[in-house]
Amino acid sequence: MMRIPVQRQLIWWGIAGILLLVTMWLLGSAILPFILGAGVAYLLDPVADRLERMGLSRTMSVVVITAAAVLVFALALLLVVPLLVRQASQLIATAPEMLDGLRSFLASQFPNLMPEDSTINVAITRVSSAIGERAGEVISTVMGSVAGVFGVIALFVIVPVVAFYLLLDWDRMVAHIDTLLPREHAPTLRRLAHEVDEALSGFLRGQGLVILILGTWYSFMLMLVGLPFGFFIGIMAAVLSFIPYVGVLVGGATAIGVALFSFWGDPLWIGAVVAIFAIGQVVEGNYLQPKIVGESIGLHPVWLLLALSVFGTLFGFVGLVIAVPLAAALGVLVRFLTQRYRESSLYTGQGAPAEPAEPMRVELVPRGTVEASRQDAATSPSSADIA
Repeated sequence: MMRIPVQRQLIWWGIAGILLLVTMWLLGSAILPFILGAGVAYLLDPVADRLERMGLSRTMSVVVITAAAVLVFALALLLVVPLLVRQASQLIATAPEMLDGLRSFLASQFPNLMPEDSTINVAITRVSSAIGERAGEVISTVMGSVAGVFGVIALFVIVPVVAFYLLLDWDRMVAHIDTLLPREHAPTLRRLAHEVDEALSGFLRGQGLVILILGTWYSFMLMLVGLPFGFFIGIMAAVLSFIPYVGVLVGGATAIGVALFSFWGDPLWIGAVVAIFAIGQVVEGNYLQPKIVGESIGLHPVWLLLALSVFGTLFGFVGLVIAVPLAAALGVLVRFLTQRYRESSLYTGQGAPAEPAEPMRVELVPRGTVEASRQDAATSPSSADIA
């Protein structure tokens, strides 16, 4: 059977990848519940495998995981989400007043730098007015977008059902996909898939645990010191912490700003808010990130931001959902291609070795066989003599 050249194989697989991206772009949010269900099944598969090793069947393991996940989700929906929405709305509504206070403070303390027509003064006034005018619109738009993206049916029915069935058949599905790999490149593809799995699972599970720990610390400690909107600010800072320093900068700046507005004249509580974020940053940078997430996952923050920006622009919210796994896959692929490039003649400057010559076939016979054949040929009568 004739071998298909690698260049032609790349062309066919490139066409398949383009068709997949076009399909995702055309279908949009219609496939979002199925992508979310597959993501949930991927994250929970190690838990199901561990329960199987403990003696439970696959079906019972999936049932236990599903019941626990539904319970946690229901508790979060009933207890956490309403509090977050309420504090976010109050923070947006209070923001113009805090900005006006900031403008008055700067004008009184630095009159030479803050005249009425100064750029900073005008900018703060415009931002304050814009927030005040559009506060209700922002909240309604955000809530409308959440409702439109997820949908009640997709959130409560399709995603759990898809996750349940995919988690039930996950191992068989992976084994079946393995049988469909091109046989010539199957070992390489398995190795790349393993590296993608390590990078993706390390980032998602590790970073999820870091966000949970930081969210618990920031939110409860800020609420303990009595900071208004402390729960929302703590959760926001924790969620943004998947990008180094962004969470602590955004959350810390917001918390300190609210503390200055609320605790003005009481530096003890302002210092307590600063200390909460300082401790959180020290613990995250020196323990949580190195020990839980690790440094070998291959997802650089800049690479992740680029993936979120590009795929979010191309595919909307669906692109944001698939940005992390695609970033992990592309990162592994880029490292693989870089390694192949360094092994190629294009990098080394040395030509590829010449193809070996066609081997000479030599037939081994007992000693004297060739001489005996010659004598027989010389003594045997030719056809002309017989005639």
